Amino acid sequence: MAANSFLPAERAVFRRLTTPEKIQRFVDDVPYNKEPDGPTCRSPRCVLRDRTAHCMEGALLGAAALRMIGFPPLLLDLEAVRDDDHVLSIFRMRGCWGAVAKSNYAGLRYREPVYRTLRELAMSYFEHYYNPRREKTLRNYSRPVNLTRFDSIHWMTAEEDVWAIPEHLCEIGHRPLLRAPVAANLGRVDDRLYRAGRLGLVE
Repeated sequence: MAANSFLPAERAVFRRLTTPEKIQRFVDDVPYNKEPDGPTCRSPRCVLRDRTAHCMEGALLGAAALRMIGFPPLLLDLEAVRDDDHVLSIFRMRGCWGAVAKSNYAGLRYREPVYRTLRELAMSYFEHYYNPRREKTLRNYSRPVNLTRFDSIHWMTAEEDVWAIPEHLCEIGHRPLLRAPVAANLGRVDDRLYRAGRLGLVE
């Protein structure tokens, strides 16, 4: 059913993306969308056509590609303070969680499926999740959202922006990763990690 939603040329692209690692490489190779004409939340079809994506659009593309190889299309929202949220397309293999992700920061992308719980997966992003003031900003994570609930708005192929998905991610409950006393005593990111994370940053 998912494959039938796409045009033959689009299906040809997806046929090459046979593993999560290949999906991540493709997502990485799509230039980062700095939204020069204003905020967007484009479907995978529009991303394939325009060859540009930001975090949310990359997660949608990842979820569609994972769906094409038999995984459920799941998103996980990472919630931050004094920073942007980050959205992952997550998958499970041999009982462990991994993620495909698009980010302007090097450390916020792919995760191998080695994490036993979603909390472990979310925490793997903690040290790499920081703002330009070098504050470590990750605080909460959501439950998984199965995008089949949005099939009625044709989230994979819509020509209009699919804002209903990020709006839903903002509305659902999130679980804390840190206790308040711990969060209040965090150090700043050191110079080396800061520079490494910004490698290839699109300004």
